[in-house]
Amino acid sequence: MTGGYQKGRIRRDDLVSAAAKVYGEAGYHASSLREIAKRAGITHAGLLYHFPTKEALLAAVLERRDAEDAAREQLAAPPGLEVLRRFVALAEHNVRHRGIVDLYSRLAAEAISEDHPAHAYFARHYREAREAIADSFHALAETGELRPGIDPDLAALTFIALMDGLQVQWLTTPTQVDVVGSLRLSLQTLLTVPLFP
Repeated sequence: MTGGYQKGRIRRDDLVSAAAKVYGEAGYHASSLREIAKRAGITHAGLLYHFPTKEALLAAVLERRDAEDAAREQLAAPPGLEVLRRFVALAEHNVRHRGIVDLYSRLAAEAISEDHPAHAYFARHYREAREAIADSFHALAETGELRPGIDPDLAALTFIALMDGLQVQWLTTPTQVDVVGSLRLSLQTLLTVPLFP
């Protein structure tokens, strides 16, 4: 019983990995479940056993990325400088893994349409990211570590937009865009203390 369950989990992981590659290459709408199944070395019917819809597979791809990012960077730290540092660390990770940034950027652009299956995911994802950064800016404002006159909520919105916008520019011209350096500079201009000791 346990062996079958383990095999099923491995098969699901293989399918999510294959889907991430196909979505990254062709975008969500232009990809097919048959191609994903082929890449994973499984039949189309076998894929449907694990993921009955294309939308279910997309959700699994996005959830895996979030879980990996949150675990690796420990993004759920108490609000403050550490959260900002961890978002910079996430950007450092991203520039070493072009494929996932490409996939994320493509899907984010496709998902602006309300009828896209990832629309709700991205709306929630952006809201949670803004809240985490805004909570940190509010905490820093209370301790005098955020420059006077900075609106924490507006600063959070701007930071998330900057992070994603820099990643798109970096995908287009990687040798001309310093994502991490730009984020560090932007954050430092908002603070009265060093971002990194």
